[in-house]
Amino acid sequence: MSGFLRIHWAIAPQTPPRPLINCNRCGTVKAYCSSGKFRVNANGKRIDVWLIYRCIDCDNSWNFGIFERCNRRDIEPALLQALESNDPALARRHAFDVVALRNRIGRVEEFPDVAVHKCRLGGIRETATALELQLRLEMSTSLRLDRLLASELGISRSRLQALDERRLLIVVADSANALRKPIRQGMTIRIDLAGEVDQDDIISAAGGE
Repeated sequence: MSGFLRIHWAIAPQTPPRPLINCNRCGTVKAYCSSGKFRVNANGKRIDVWLIYRCIDCDNSWNFGIFERCNRRDIEPALLQALESNDPALARRHAFDVVALRNRIGRVEEFPDVAVHKCRLGGIRETATALELQLRLEMSTSLRLDRLLASELGISRSRLQALDERRLLIVVADSANALRKPIRQGMTIRIDLAGEVDQDDIISAAGGE
């Protein structure tokens, strides 16, 4: 492939995962969503910190442990201040920690919706016949690579699969069937568009304008 147009995609998941919890008010398993609020409880030198979740139906609360019986001296003052002031960015980071949620509660509902900010890094638009897409994730997401590319490039998943089978689409240094797996931090995708009748439309959709 030649005539690469390199484009950076910054991908931000939009909806935090929701733990599925047996709600003692509703009497059944319900999804809980983050309130964006921390609860900080100090007992002498020991501190407990939780992120508060609420049942989507009855508003019953559930506490997701961040620190448990932690010595105050082990928490940086700036971090403690952020927790006590309900810093939105910090609350968002913990709300998207699906691994920690699964370890704590087991069942978690995930959402694939993302926002994508596109920025050209290099290459000449007028002579470009191929794309190099560099993916950076703000947070992990369950969105599959083929669904992301189909949505953002305006082409079907079956066509992406055909390009992959013809080796015109390459996921650099990744495992087989990468198109069918969730996107990961640092992925690089190269797509040879030479000879494709809608080459210009795809390049424009990728952020090449």
